[in-house]
Amino acid sequence: MAYCWKTDLNPSESHEKHQKHQEFHSVNQPLFPSHTGLGFDHVVDEISNTIPLYQREIEENTIFVPSAPHGDSKRHSLDEAHQISLNEFTSNSTELSCHQVNKTGVIGFRHSVLPNPQNINKESFGGNPIGKYHGADDYGFNILPPSSTSVDEINSRSELDNYHIGFESSIPPIYPSFSTDLMPKEENKSSRNMNIVEPSLMLFKGSFLPRTWESTLPKNKELTGCFIQLVEVPQGSNRSLASFCNKVKKIRETYHAADINSNSGKIWSTTTAFPYKFFSNTKVNINIFTEDSTQQLHFMPYANYLVKDLIAEILHFCTNDQLSPQNYLLSICGYEEFLQNDHYLGSHRIFQKNKSVIQLNLQKNRDSPGKLSRKHEDDHSQFHLNQLLEVMPIWKVSRQCLSTVIKKYDSHLKYLLKTQQNLDNIIDDVKNICIVLGCVETKQITDAVNELNLILQRKAENFHQNSETSAKDLIERVTTELSTSVYHLIDIYCSSFYADFQPLNAPVHSVSCVNLGLHSHLSFTVYAAHNIPETWVHRYKAFSFSCWLTYAGKKLCQVRNCRNIPVKKLFFFLVNWNETINFPLEIKSLPRESMLTIKLFGITCATNNADLLAWTCLPLFPKHKSILRSMLFSTTLQSEPPKELIAPGVWDISQPSPVTLQIDFPSTEWEYMKLDSEENRSDLEEPPKECLKHIARLSQKQSPLLLSEEKRRYLWFYRLYCNNENCSLPLVLGSAPGWDETTVSEMHTILRRWKFSHPLEALGLLTSSFPDQEIRKVAVQQLDNLLNDELLEYLPQLVQAVKFEWNLESPLVQLLLHRSLQSIQIAHRLHWLLKDAQNEAYFKSWYQKLLAALQFCAGKALSDEFSKEQKLIKILGDIGEKVKSASDPQRQEVLKKELGRLEEFFQCTNTCHLPLNPALCIKGIDGDACSYFTSNALPLKITFINANPMGKNISVIFKAGDDLRQDMLVLQIIRVMDNIWLQEGLDMQMIIYRCLSTGKGQGLVQMVPDAITLAKIHRHSGLIGPLKENTIKKWFSQHNHLKVDYEKALRNFFYSCAGWCVVTFILGVCDRHNDNIMLTKSGHMFHIDFGKFLGHAQTFGGIKRDRAPFIFTSEMEYFITEGGKNPQHFQDFVELCCRAYNIVRRHSRLLLNLLEMMLHAGLPELSGIQDLKYVYNNLRPQDTDLEATSHFTKKIKESLECFPVKLNNLIHTLAQMTAINPAKSTSQTFSRESCTMSATQLIQRATILGFSKKTRHLYLIQVTHSNNETSLTEKSFDQFSKLHSQLQKKFASLALPEFPHWWHLPFTNSDHKRFRDLNHYMEQILNGSYEVANSDCVLSFFLSEPVEQTMEESSPVDLGEKFPDKKPKVQLVITYEDAKLTILVKHVKNIHLPDGSTPSAHVEFYLLSYPSAVRRRKTKSVPKCTDPTYNEIVVYDEVTELQGHVLMLIVKSKTTFVGAINIQLCSVPLKEEKWYPLGNSII
Repeated sequence: MAYCWKTDLNPSESHEKHQKHQEFHSVNQPLFPSHTGLGFDHVVDEISNTIPLYQREIEENTIFVPSAPHGDSKRHSLDEAHQISLNEFTSNSTELSCHQVNKTGVIGFRHSVLPNPQNINKESFGGNPIGKYHGADDYGFNILPPSSTSVDEINSRSELDNYHIGFESSIPPIYPSFSTDLMPKEENKSSRNMNIVEPSLMLFKGSFLPRTWESTLPKNKELTGCFIQLVEVPQGSNRSLASFCNKVKKIRETYHAADINSNSGKIWSTTTAFPYKFFSNTKVNINIFTEDSTQQLHFMPYANYLVKDLIAEILHFCTNDQLSPQNYLLSICGYEEFLQNDHYLGSHRIFQKNKSVIQLNLQKNRDSPGKLSRKHEDDHSQFHLNQLLEVMPIWKVSRQCLSTVIKKYDSHLKYLLKTQQNLDNIIDDVKNICIVLGCVETKQITDAVNELNLILQRKAENFHQNSETSAKDLIERVTTELSTSVYHLIDIYCSSFYADFQPLNAPVHSVSCVNLGLHSHLSFTVYAAHNIPETWVHRYKAFSFSCWLTYAGKKLCQVRNCRNIPVKKLFFFLVNWNETINFPLEIKSLPRESMLTIKLFGITCATNNADLLAWTCLPLFPKHKSILRSMLFSTTLQSEPPKELIAPGVWDISQPSPVTLQIDFPSTEWEYMKLDSEENRSDLEEPPKECLKHIARLSQKQSPLLLSEEKRRYLWFYRLYCNNENCSLPLVLGSAPGWDETTVSEMHTILRRWKFSHPLEALGLLTSSFPDQEIRKVAVQQLDNLLNDELLEYLPQLVQAVKFEWNLESPLVQLLLHRSLQSIQIAHRLHWLLKDAQNEAYFKSWYQKLLAALQFCAGKALSDEFSKEQKLIKILGDIGEKVKSASDPQRQEVLKKELGRLEEFFQCTNTCHLPLNPALCIKGIDGDACSYFTSNALPLKITFINANPMGKNISVIFKAGDDLRQDMLVLQIIRVMDNIWLQEGLDMQMIIYRCLSTGKGQGLVQMVPDAITLAKIHRHSGLIGPLKENTIKKWFSQHNHLKVDYEKALRNFFYSCAGWCVVTFILGVCDRHNDNIMLTKSGHMFHIDFGKFLGHAQTFGGIKRDRAPFIFTSEMEYFITEGGKNPQHFQDFVELCCRAYNIVRRHSRLLLNLLEMMLHAGLPELSGIQDLKYVYNNLRPQDTDLEATSHFTKKIKESLECFPVKLNNLIHTLAQMTAINPAKSTSQTFSRESCTMSATQLIQRATILGFSKKTRHLYLIQVTHSNNETSLTEKSFDQFSKLHSQLQKKFASLALPEFPHWWHLPFTNSDHKRFRDLNHYMEQILNGSYEVANSDCVLSFFLSEPVEQTMEESSPVDLGEKFPDKKPKVQLVITYEDAKLTILVKHVKNIHLPDGSTPSAHVEFYLLSYPSAVRRRKTKSVPKCTDPTYNEIVVYDEVTELQGHVLMLIVKSKTTFVGAINIQLCSVPLKEEKWYPLGNSII
């Protein structure tokens, strides 16, 4: 990669500055014999010429700087063991080479390595030009001096703790502060509580905290006042964290609370692109409720009607006035959800999925903000992330504890300097300071403490008579060093870790003056691991570490430390390696997004094995720059680091942890420089045709993960010929051979010239394969073109993509926050996705911060709503745990008791939005309708009372113990497929329920009303119900007595069954049995429980339980074909399935991208490339539509013929037979499926009109319903007799009316007598016992198989010909391309053997005038079928032309001729489906 090396000093400049410094000493600042300079001397002169805090001039000759005592103590840096005495350093500073300075690695206040203060000043106020000093501004930041804010005003905003710790008389401050004439006299006396910096002014790169000093002092007055000052930093001491806070605040500021367009506070109904193919000339049924009228208005506008136009029509109808429709909104009855005025009615999902009458409510005051809108106060709130994070209490304790121990240390130090006694107290205080700061003990602190201990030993010995003065000087010098070391430790800690404080007078850090050259290698020093646990000390005899460099989950290089170092005991246990690591890689060759991972190993005492104990990882170039100076990094004690997940957010290195790693980086800064590549495509030649074909074939792989190494090389070689028509950008960029400087530059060139066909194509650039920030930035720019409702659909993937961003200020994070401010739907879903993502093993800290930012952007009202929802989930979780832990007999009582907590919750909060759907607002619970299910997880069924008076109660399932994230993903992919079908004009009648994971192993599931499991239907059919063919048909007949209802149910089942066959096949949904398939009385079939998918089938005794491609059984076919009466319906079903399958296949790239982005979500069954390959193999994007049709037809036949599916259902039914009911209610009564029909299906009376015209033994009966509608049915006397027998068995305890048997009839006028007796019998049955009159037996008898005399019979599934003829036909699709003739044999119908029996037919083909010797092709045989389906492909190669060729087609049943046709190929329509008539002889 391209990096530039930056430094501030060169050797010559450094020499000149040192000489000027010596002159300054000799003229103005003579060194007293008892003091030693600490390196600030030359700064005083130069800083006086810079811009002071308030523009005051300072005279050079007014400053006197005393020095510390002379001594021959040794000064240690954090990273080296070299020692230089202070005397030697001071006297020979001009002779020190820059190399020596760098080698020493000084972090203390050494004048010879300080940067030019003028440069610092320029940096603070005027940007950062190349070549100037940058400082360590990535992990620690400094604060801009305040503006002209009054001292009192600043005092009210900040908290400052000042403590004198013993080097007041020797170290002057760096920056000037308030002069005495600007400050009150009380504050001049003591600056202990003086606040200097405004907390809101935090972040200008390279700027430092202002330092306090007296600007005008008498010449003979020693300067005092340089002491430890802990200043409160509300945004956190870490620069990246504070920068993120500022970025979030700026994003929120762009959306003012007064802007009604972005802050309506209303929940808008989700929309899609208008499905023109689906809604061509379609009208929708709407009932309108208005505030001025109690009666509803009925409208039937076209689906392409704008909502605002409908409002205008309503207003005109109601008032006849021309009121502005912009002042009105239409809400959906029962929901807190509004239609979008500028969208079509048909664009709203509710109109796409609901074919019944839609109830809408007309409301005024469109411009009045909703209750969830942001208020004026929110615009002025400050974003302090530490107030929203869980770690805030830890920070507060740390600051309070540190303030306490520093104060104690200050007190003991003063006493020591005064009396030269109680050295032990000082050492204890320093240890306590280190404890507060993560038990980190630096080299300087260790050395200073050792010298103090040495002084203690000497005091025990006999000193010379004049040793008292020497001891005092020695103690002053050592305590000065100790205080300076403590100061350094606090500064490093605050720069490395998140804290809400930092020292005010932070030391200035130097940059190296050694030019390492452009070809220097990566090098740093691993100094020590601090605070080793005592258990490790006893278990391991030594410790080592290893270092990795990774990029995009791939290892670049590894360096293993061979030295095993034992633990050392100082204040705490630590492992002191102090080892320099040199990677054999040039810095300029490293990718910008390189990650460094360090593992800590323990060598066991018994076996000498190396156990992984902890690890940490960090970016080498955060914010485009390298890390500078010594840093502390937290480590995680989790198991092996996930190599493919190594990214900046995988582990929060800035959050203090038990074991801390200290690394010393060089002070030479590297900055990434983007190269400008020149694009030159003028010399491109036209690519070979074969090349373009090969590119197109490779593009079918859809994901770079599915490309082999060889295919990647090929695609990259021809990258300039790739475009959005023949390939996808993720494939091209993903085939790059590496991430070196030249390759990345070429990738960026391709990126700039690429024209995206659709914004969703960019999703593939946000996977873990593309860490490059430029690529991800372009991807986000494309996604920004999506509407809010479109983006809402893909939020789960975008939340996962945050893991691979380089920092939290990335374009993706900004996009998510921007959209959450524009849409409550997005904010609500994003909140729960982030809340759930915090339960993952990694990236928890990033998601915490992003969630805090979202809450800040959302405003107080919406944040309070989030809190209420979280509290609701917490209560449900507690109830679920108590019900689960109770014994079975007591569970109902426990549930009833615990539901009181929910009632108390709603008494306190009044209303709460449902986490499953923010458009639903609830105000209480229906206790009698609440229950629990008897499955293993014991989920709760909770029925909430809708807060909207026009809405119905809402039932949900709360699950605890099940991971619902996988269910969420499967349902999301199915929803995407359903939307694709709708855009293509295909409504598959899919019921896709809502599902939300609200935490680890818990979540909510929407309950579909009036749905029943297939297992329950099977149980009602008896022990062998799963093996019967007519079970489903019979159940639908019982619940749809009217012909129109039955036909509607059959149509809904036809489409929904086909849709679920396709989606469960593509996604490989397993664990399919009759308890995971549900049916509604309206005919909709849908699947539930997606704990197993992508082909991960359960096994029993080593045998897969799921052996069918998907669930399509013979009982489903029996219902579709109406018991075999309409076998062509099966052909229509196959056609529908294949059409839906091919439509979805055209969007394979989108589906694979959505799954690939979830690979690292921690889902148990989506974790690797093999899972992606499974879906790819099922989608078969490389196939033509004809090939895919043939393939899916085979899968339908495999499923239909798979007997183990029925066996599995039977076993499951037998296992469940003991369970009387799946749910137990709190009202002590078992909820059972009611046998009563709705009010419109109850029977008032039944009367025999006479005999049927068809046959005399059938009575024609007129049935009158409760709504006075009538229907006709035909029944025989035997059927009446059977009905009476059934009633006697079912209601043995009830007194039934006497049945008029045949022996009751007279010899004459018997017909009249029987009419009269049967009418009387029916009257007694229908007017007698309610239970008998409304039983399934009676309702089925009178309402099933109605006679419609006024209507022609028509097929309920209108997919084929309306008036089909009975002539034999064959359906073919013939294609011809590149000398290859392809014939798809689809269906044959109306075929019989000569004797009229059913054939087992196959189709034979002969291509006449075909040069090959083998001309015959044939299909497989379909047994015993008059309307067989084949969907098989026949291919003839090397057919040079169609002219003169004849295709002879013969249908045979074994060897018996059935039909034939000769087709002149030159005259057939190609690539079209066509029915060809079959003749009765071969020509």
